[in-house]
Amino acid sequence: MYPSQPTEKQLLKQVLEPLLQDFEYWFSRSHSLLESERMSFLSLEEQTNLLEKIEEAHQEVKTAIMLFNVTDGQAGIDTNLVMYWHQLVSQCWAITRQWRIINEQLTIDDGH
Repeated sequence: MYPSQPTEKQLLKQVLEPLLQDFEYWFSRSHSLLESERMSFLSLEEQTNLLEKIEEAHQEVKTAIMLFNVTDGQAGIDTNLVMYWHQLVSQCWAITRQWRIINEQLTIDDGH
């Protein structure tokens, strides 16, 4: 016997809810890092612009989570917006990775 197919509401809850939580987590972490550290491989303008994009996306995600919860999982999100958030998180991961590599190299060069 095959398992029953989830309803649209169940599918949204199973997929969208954890995805939104992941976006919230990564935007929060990225915001903290970009606000507390100077990325030497980015211009100040690039870092400021990225921080602004993250702040805006983070607010959008928080709003989406609120709407999702208020509507008991009935609210969906435009796929283009989700793709934009995903691209932004990917950009944040790349910057974090580069920042770690540079900091690890500095630690090695300092003999620590």
